[in-house]
Amino acid sequence: MRSSTRPRSFRRSRCRCAASAGWCSTGPSNFFAETEQVAFHTGNIVPGVDFTNDPLLQGRNFSYLDTQLKRLGGPNFTQLPVNAPKCPVAHFQQDGHMAMVNPQGRVNYEPNSWDPPGPREDPAAGFRTYPDGQGDQAGPKRRLRPESFADHYSQARQFFDSQTETEQQHIIDAFTFELSKCEREAIRTRMVAGLRNVGDDLAGPVAEGLGLPGLPDPLPAARETVRDLPASAALSILANGPDSFAGRKIGILVTDGVDGAKLDEVKSAAEQAQVNVELIAPAVGGVDDSDGNHAPADQKIDGGPSVLYDAVILLASKHGAPALAAQPAVRDFLADAYAHCKFIGYTGDASSLFEAAGLGGRTDDGFVSLDEHSAADFISRCAQLRFWPRQAAIAQRAGAATASAGQG
Repeated sequence: MRSSTRPRSFRRSRCRCAASAGWCSTGPSNFFAETEQVAFHTGNIVPGVDFTNDPLLQGRNFSYLDTQLKRLGGPNFTQLPVNAPKCPVAHFQQDGHMAMVNPQGRVNYEPNSWDPPGPREDPAAGFRTYPDGQGDQAGPKRRLRPESFADHYSQARQFFDSQTETEQQHIIDAFTFELSKCEREAIRTRMVAGLRNVGDDLAGPVAEGLGLPGLPDPLPAARETVRDLPASAALSILANGPDSFAGRKIGILVTDGVDGAKLDEVKSAAEQAQVNVELIAPAVGGVDDSDGNHAPADQKIDGGPSVLYDAVILLASKHGAPALAAQPAVRDFLADAYAHCKFIGYTGDASSLFEAAGLGGRTDDGFVSLDEHSAADFISRCAQLRFWPRQAAIAQRAGAATASAGQG
């Protein structure tokens, strides 16, 4: 390569001019706009030109893009005038940091049913890899994937089989929730048709949750699903859960007159188990316990919902419980903890709060009376993180209520 003593900026400008209008000796009119913002990239090629097998070039084909992303502050450097193509380009790239164009349309992917005339790959007129090699190594380069890449459902089948019943229900609920946000019934139906290739034990409950009139025919699969892959416990989160409650956080709802000895017991057991605790009170200033000692609060009930904690304990005095029951935030505190299957510790004086939250008669083994069990025992039970049998019980009651309403 011929060396040059000219400034690098001039050499860049000359290279750029040469690519479009032949050799020239005109410098840039704006150094920053036309030189510092130039995003040269060895991966930018036109039909008829291709890459050699040079390892250095292959590395630069990857690294140059990363360089420009960092140097020019984001992915939209191709929209800068000095880098922008001179002819219209149809693609699905849009948005991102420092976007300078405002593409119209609802979707930026394909295939889609919203905008069929959108950009599509063109095997005939699109880019083709240039033949390479010499002698017995000469021949066309081809972009191929192993046949196993066409198997889109077998791993999903194995994953679903490897989950506990609770986790399978979570997957079903997640599909149902997300697809319920989809506006078009045709798309919801098509997604369920794809799920049938995983299994009807997944597609059926999702279809029912979406209110579809029936199961659609399965989508055509490129390869038939392998349905006898062995389940793997390693794929389950619940099957590999923690063996202690250490590092978690308990929210303790307290009132004035709270049993001081019980509060100290909970704090001591939590400290010994390396569990964090926060006191939640009607006022952030705290409460005075039954021994006359003041206990500062960490949260006011309105700002300390149960979603912030891994388990909750209700330590309300006999006189403080009715005042708590009248607060909507307290009712939400309990109802959310119940719905999220969290362990709930309580003393006898707090049981009236269950009625106020609509939980009367619905206590289960996830409710632990601290009058009958020690705080250490409660924390030990919390190592399960959630009392998952409650989830099935809630679903069963909801199903029974729906069936009863239908008969009416």
